[in-house]
Amino acid sequence: MCRAVKIDSTLTKDIGDLRDDTRRIDRAGFDGVWVGESKHDPFLQVLKVVEGSERLTVGTAVAIAFARTPMTLAHLGHDLARYCEGRFVLGLGSQVKPHIERRFSMPWSSPAARMRELVLAMRAIWASWDEGTQLDFRGDFYTHTLMTPYFTPEAHPWGPPPVFLAGVGARMTEVAGEVCDGFFFHPFTTLDYLREVTVPALARGRARSDDPAKGFDVCGPAFAVVGRDEDELARSVAAAKQQLAFYASTPAYRAVLEHHGWGDLQPELNELTRQGRWSEMSAGIDDEVLRAFAVIGTPGEVGRGLREKFEGIATRVTVYSLHDPGAEVWPELVDAFRS
Repeated sequence: MCRAVKIDSTLTKDIGDLRDDTRRIDRAGFDGVWVGESKHDPFLQVLKVVEGSERLTVGTAVAIAFARTPMTLAHLGHDLARYCEGRFVLGLGSQVKPHIERRFSMPWSSPAARMRELVLAMRAIWASWDEGTQLDFRGDFYTHTLMTPYFTPEAHPWGPPPVFLAGVGARMTEVAGEVCDGFFFHPFTTLDYLREVTVPALARGRARSDDPAKGFDVCGPAFAVVGRDEDELARSVAAAKQQLAFYASTPAYRAVLEHHGWGDLQPELNELTRQGRWSEMSAGIDDEVLRAFAVIGTPGEVGRGLREKFEGIATRVTVYSLHDPGAEVWPELVDAFRS
């Protein structure tokens, strides 16, 4: 890979602290920062984050696509691209059926086909705004045929934002390769799964895209189990195992476990979630499983390990740490990553 791999951070703290947290991330030397959609609206978080840095790439990783329509996403993407002066990345994910139907009260069907159409509809809307083309998008899931001057925002120099899509399964990954500008791999992903399942699926999608030679980003969060001493490392290991157990209990992610011959782990952990035995789940994640998903060690070891693990596959790597060992750790990790 010719491009230097970039290193990013995430923000998951209270929305009131986002500006100050972003300044610390900027000072640590990271290249970008991503916000997710859990307890707070991701797009409001972006507004706070961009106030804390004049250089960081800022994006959603991820905003839930099926909780919104192509038109609402088009407006959000257009406005934030302008507000962030071209530094914004619109990162989307599908979520899973129970959340879309029962949490967001939105329709769910054929997620890969629906996502492909949603992105294409959004691009058609942007083209009507920026290029003056008539809006006439008619699909199986979305129809957009009305756009009047009163509702057409002014074009701006930065144009539509890059669209990244998260995926685990091969079909959603192919959609990302075909219609998006980048792909987020999931933190519950191993290097073998990336090489043997994800990269080939992206290649199949890129072969069907309008411009297969166009630059394409592969990025995502990587478990960083960091500690400066044995006690700190033990706390980081415990936090990572708990989170990995939660991911491993999810049926949608079983394919990753099956790729390594660990498929039976998923129903075992899922049963513990049904019984509410959350504290017992991490015992199912042994050291072999942990090493497959995480880079473990001192800040310098983890920085170098992340670079060695993903160079040649990813263009950006996001440090995903469930235990914060302190702000002074991150510049050391970033420096080691770049060394």
